[in-house]
Amino acid sequence: MLQKVQFAPGFNKQVTATGGEGQWVAGDNVRFRYGTPEKIGGWAQLGSIELTGRNTAIHHFVNASGIKYAALGTNRILYAYSGGIFYDIHPIKSTTTLTNAFSTTNGSAVVTLTFASAHGMNAGDIILLDSFTAITNSNFGSGDFTDVKFMVTSIPSDTTLTITMSSNESGSGASTSGGIRVKHYYPVGPAVETASTGWGLGSWGGVKQGQFTSTLSSGINTSATSLTMASSTSFASSGTVIIDSELITYTANSGGTLSGLTRGANGTTAASHSSGDTVTDASNYFAWNAAASGDIVTAPGLWSLDNFGNKLIATIFGGETFEWDSDPTGATGTRATILANAPTASSFTLVSAPDRHLIFFGTETTIGTSSTRDEMYIRFSDQESIDASTSYTPSAINTAGTQRLADGSKIVGAIRGRDAIYVWTDTALFIMRFVGAPFTFSFQQVGTNCGLIGKNAAVEVDGSAYWMSENGFFRYTGKLESLPCLVEDFVYDDINTIPKQHINAGLNNLFGEVMWFYPNSGADTVNRMVCYNYLDSTPERPVWTTGTLARSAWQDSAVFGKPHASEYDTSSNGTSGSATYVQGNTDGVSYYYEHETGLDQIREGATSSITANIQSGDFDIGQQGGLSGAGNDGEFMMKIRRVLPDFLSQTGDTRITLNLRDFPNQTQASSTLGPFTISSSTNKVDTRARARSISLKVDNTSTSQFWKLGTFRLDIQPDGRR
Repeated sequence: MLQKVQFAPGFNKQVTATGGEGQWVAGDNVRFRYGTPEKIGGWAQLGSIELTGRNTAIHHFVNASGIKYAALGTNRILYAYSGGIFYDIHPIKSTTTLTNAFSTTNGSAVVTLTFASAHGMNAGDIILLDSFTAITNSNFGSGDFTDVKFMVTSIPSDTTLTITMSSNESGSGASTSGGIRVKHYYPVGPAVETASTGWGLGSWGGVKQGQFTSTLSSGINTSATSLTMASSTSFASSGTVIIDSELITYTANSGGTLSGLTRGANGTTAASHSSGDTVTDASNYFAWNAAASGDIVTAPGLWSLDNFGNKLIATIFGGETFEWDSDPTGATGTRATILANAPTASSFTLVSAPDRHLIFFGTETTIGTSSTRDEMYIRFSDQESIDASTSYTPSAINTAGTQRLADGSKIVGAIRGRDAIYVWTDTALFIMRFVGAPFTFSFQQVGTNCGLIGKNAAVEVDGSAYWMSENGFFRYTGKLESLPCLVEDFVYDDINTIPKQHINAGLNNLFGEVMWFYPNSGADTVNRMVCYNYLDSTPERPVWTTGTLARSAWQDSAVFGKPHASEYDTSSNGTSGSATYVQGNTDGVSYYYEHETGLDQIREGATSSITANIQSGDFDIGQQGGLSGAGNDGEFMMKIRRVLPDFLSQTGDTRITLNLRDFPNQTQASSTLGPFTISSSTNKVDTRARARSISLKVDNTSTSQFWKLGTFRLDIQPDGRR
């Protein structure tokens, strides 16, 4: 007899295959629309070139002239995308003209650049070279250096750095000749977030992060209250340094001299130090006998991007804020510059609309003093003013202000909603709402034990906020709700929570989907996806899917009509000679895509298939011959003689496989007659299969293929108890 095979929408991975009767239990690259599964849409690369590093942020906006822009921030470079072209708009931290700069060695690709004073750079920083003058005794020439970006390979000393060429020196080797101008890009951070912990007792070691180095200009004894270095340019106005094993805090930094010293900080021992000893920034140092607030995490390079009218506002996580004016003629030939008078160290920024305040989260209590950064502190500008000398100083005649949140240890993220701003700490949710004078903004805590897992792990749609916490998925619609999730154990049992900041959320409103991209166990970058369909979900049946779609950043379709997203690839370091290429890059590259276009992936001009599949739970037969007979589950064997496929839509071939099993713990074996290739003209498939239970798998493997399921039917009959 013919029996319809129907399954509830979404995946249920909280049950075994036997318990998943009447449900889908697994799949990849599929979505549900109106309760029916289908293959997801394709994507095509935009711009045809790679971006250096891991893209962490995408922001779309339209300026007053009607020009559409996408701003993209990688862990190394800030880009603007418009009209199919990427522009490097990254801010320059310093520009230095060198003479007698080059040193090379025959048979080596390493070039050493020598500075007259401490350069304040670190390995992995980006430099742009120009104003080249010839090198003697070298095969390298103008084309190798002029307008070429390099990643710094190493820092042999505070006055030297090395870069790596694409080929070896074939000349005798330059030693003292040659000059160049070096433009140092503002550092953003590493591509990957890592964590470590200290151990043991005693102050005999520790962990340093983001360190700068210099050298003592003269020796100091155990009671010295000031010290002078060769250069203190890269050091904060106040903070901590380490010399040998002694931690020293200071309160002032002027002209290479650190003063207001506290010797033997953090339980270390004050000691005498000699001229030429290395002085290292240790503001983020934890000795192994010091109590640290959890794991010591090296945060990845992150951006927050927004626009204040025509101006792009870009903030480096934990660092400076920049502006880039998109309006003037030739804007794409200009670079972002430091936002004057603004805080110099913040977790991230956001523009409040429509009231137009620029808000800094996790920022300085004293503007310009990075050592006063408080990760629970909020500062907002005067209305319509972001760069005046009084923009961020509260007074009786402006709307600037500050607020420190109470619940949590740090502000993790914030997003703009329909009539409020959602602000998450690591433990709680706050609503920040514009109320006008005299308070400007109100702050209301609306949730506890629901903190955000990572900076970019929340989205807002239609007045509701959706986010991922360390203990589940949540929604706020005026009240806090825990989202019921039938794949929750699967996700949280497999997720790698160390690189939390890699987890990012994306909204695809074309299909009513909220997606979270995350790294699974053993991975340090995104390689998995979990999706909630808020249009198809009901309280009785939430619709969730999982898959391997890996996106490091996502932006919905509001400006460009279709979603844009980036994919991070550690296996490539870019195409030599392209406008975005960085010589010596070791951070990998990001590809920028337009989604929901075509049926396949198009990258670097090559088309490849998007392989999609979906698999059901096991189903069986009752005594009367019907599927899932009441009181007879699995008692009878069944014969499956024919499969009658049914597709609502199909392009190209699709495959179906019948997976057979006699016992729940038995390894599932594919039918010897499958997989069966199904074309649009296939009416039936003869199977002659026999089993106690059966599951259905639908998939595709080639390009130019698409499928949307209808209602399959099976020709089955009971075949005894054994």
